[in-house]
Amino acid sequence: MKKLFITPVFILAAVCSFAQKASKKSEDGIKPVGIIKNLTDSALLDVVQRQTFRYFWDFGHPVSGLARERSNTSFDYGNEVVTTGGSGFGIMSLIVADSRKWITHEQAVDRMVKIVNFLYKADAFHGAFPHWLNGETGKVIRFGRKDDGGDIVESAYLFQGLLCARQYFNADDPKERRIRDVISWMWGEMEWSWYTRDGRDALYWHWSPNNGWAMNFPIHGFNECLITYVLAASAERYPVSADVYHRGWAQSDFFKNGRTFYGFKLPLGFDYGGPLFFSQYSFLGLNPKGLKDEYADYWEQNKNHTLINHAYCVDNPKKFKGYGENCWGLTASDNFEGYNAHSPTNDLGVITPTAALSAFPYTPEYSMKALRHFYYDLGDKIWGEYGFTDAFSESHNWYANSYLAIDQGPIIVMIENYRTGLLWKLFMSCPEVQGGLKKLGFESPAIAKN
Repeated sequence: MKKLFITPVFILAAVCSFAQKASKKSEDGIKPVGIIKNLTDSALLDVVQRQTFRYFWDFGHPVSGLARERSNTSFDYGNEVVTTGGSGFGIMSLIVADSRKWITHEQAVDRMVKIVNFLYKADAFHGAFPHWLNGETGKVIRFGRKDDGGDIVESAYLFQGLLCARQYFNADDPKERRIRDVISWMWGEMEWSWYTRDGRDALYWHWSPNNGWAMNFPIHGFNECLITYVLAASAERYPVSADVYHRGWAQSDFFKNGRTFYGFKLPLGFDYGGPLFFSQYSFLGLNPKGLKDEYADYWEQNKNHTLINHAYCVDNPKKFKGYGENCWGLTASDNFEGYNAHSPTNDLGVITPTAALSAFPYTPEYSMKALRHFYYDLGDKIWGEYGFTDAFSESHNWYANSYLAIDQGPIIVMIENYRTGLLWKLFMSCPEVQGGLKKLGFESPAIAKN
């Protein structure tokens, strides 16, 4: 495990221009930089995306190439724990890094070959991967006492990234064919229908060969799990029916909302929208622009969710120190007590940078204000070797020294979707995904008309 450090403000005097720094590559890693003064918005986005990518590149597991759960060993995780969902985010980040030439295409291809070859041999349960794997052996590491089998939500996040990679690495050569072939094999072997628990009208989150369905967790919306139903409907060998979506996902007491908060109507979900990862994790690849079904316009849903979160922080009803126009964003993260899913209805005074930064597609002006504040005003406390640390609370004078894969990845991916739409284009180009969306009754400009 690498030792963490927080870099104070410094200037790389030996480098004559930012452009030269940004284009510098290394076979061994990407050189971290401290605070660079007077950056344009575009240049600042470059710096943040690139340094955050170091979490997945330099700190990726040396054997598997997958993303480590977190940068520290809190909660007795150990050094070998890799996270499947976070690795999906890391794969999408790798595509961004290749596209922006922070690494060579050959480096990106070789890392992807390592990843898919490892995953193909790793433990899986009716095609689904566990939440955690041992990054050296590929064996399951249990997430809880009975959570030692397949986790279809984490698997959905992983396949979201893998399908983007299958679309991106499209050269007609042995290595890139290998990437596409292994991804297609694993995708075809994912038994989504098994996870309906003997044909019930919902997907069930977990199954274990040791504990069966003991965790008994049907997935109902609205929350971060929409991508799970989309992919389950998109499968060709082991799909689920549209009824599973309509009778399972869309039939909970907390699915429909329709109320207004701070002047913004929220079509779906909990009051005030819940933590911001609800509008981010499923939409790293799934493009919400123009995405509609009988329940919601998902651009309206996600944008208004974000605007409510921002307005709440500006209002700051609990009078926490630091909250305001330039300092907002409540979502799940580490905090001064451990870990929690922060939201307007569960506000502990903790701001999590990934919340505002992964919202760039929805609220670019507000997200840029937050980014400049985090970087220039708080950078001496929260800017480090892998980008921004996980969270902070000025009221408690607490600043995390940890980084988490599931928080670092969306920063890179959603900023890229804001800038170029790259991951949205790749994921939505998958013919299976287009078929699954049609099957569930979705409309999208990305769905081929035929």
